[in-house]
Amino acid sequence: MQRVKEQELTYRGGDSGVKYLMRGPKIDWGVIFLLPGESLGGHYHEQVEETFYVIQGQGVFTVNGEQLIASEGDVLYMEPTDTHAIANNTDQPLKMVFIKCPCLPDDKVDI
Repeated sequence: MQRVKEQELTYRGGDSGVKYLMRGPKIDWGVIFLLPGESLGGHYHEQVEETFYVIQGQGVFTVNGEQLIASEGDVLYMEPTDTHAIANNTDQPLKMVFIKCPCLPDDKVDI
């Protein structure tokens, strides 16, 4: 068994960004917190599927070139090779849970 407390871990960008809560051996998962005006660049995974669950705020997802607005309570599933980017174009923070499976840390391809 493993146990972590989210508030004891830091975001990759300090006050915001990606924060892994668990990494492997079978899945990776964590939270993404984007302040107003922040974004995560476009990328895809060759073998990994990824799911996002919006728990606070609203963001613009660009998936395979199409934009859609996701807000609190929405779940988005990305197949391997689906290109995706996320932007917070609002004046409120955006927070999401992400789950990636299988755990393949080197599977991300930036575009």
